[in-house]
Amino acid sequence: MRIILLGPPGCGKGTQGQLLEKQYGLPKISTGDLLRQVVKEKTTLGKKAEAAMNRGELVSDEVVVEMVKERISKEDCRLGYILDGFPRTIFQAGRLEETDPLRPQLVLDIKLSEQTVIERLSARRICSKCGAIFNILAKMPEKEGVCDICDGKLIQRDDDTPDVIRKRLRVYFEHTQPLIAYYQKRKLYQGINGEGNVKVVFAEICSILDKEILGDEVNKTV
Repeated sequence: MRIILLGPPGCGKGTQGQLLEKQYGLPKISTGDLLRQVVKEKTTLGKKAEAAMNRGELVSDEVVVEMVKERISKEDCRLGYILDGFPRTIFQAGRLEETDPLRPQLVLDIKLSEQTVIERLSARRICSKCGAIFNILAKMPEKEGVCDICDGKLIQRDDDTPDVIRKRLRVYFEHTQPLIAYYQKRKLYQGINGEGNVKVVFAEICSILDKEILGDEVNKTV
């Protein structure tokens, strides 16, 4: 199965993806992680991606699609995978389905208000060394400004400031609303209330997935 996680920045897609990875044994693929890797490696694609992310804009389809295609071709994705942050446009969705056309899929959209998104992202801190994520409101490090895992310095990303967050949200909804309609029309879409805590949101997602997986198993035996 292909599980597609949608939702605005800060909705918890990454956290839920990690939990789903452990629960169902499918690899979580984050375009954010892939993009940060090429930025860190200073590749040509990485430089283009970095400039766009710092402006609060989406990285071009061509860059993102090629990275995802390479990743899902690996052996650990044979039985399925979880996509965090991809696709974001109908074009990307079409390219994904062309690349892996026979894979059953389900789209889960984690919904949050704009105010909640701004509060969550403004409080987010990233370890500059290992990439661990903390939150000064919900997940404080033991020592202020220092990563609990590797003692690296915690920083606020340039795209986690309120002004850039608002721009990111505008860009996100502008590009994603047509995609939501695309999946709704095909009856692949499920909306999730993301305002609750991590456990509540995860329980709702698992309830939906368990029904989908059980349904698939029943259909196979008919």
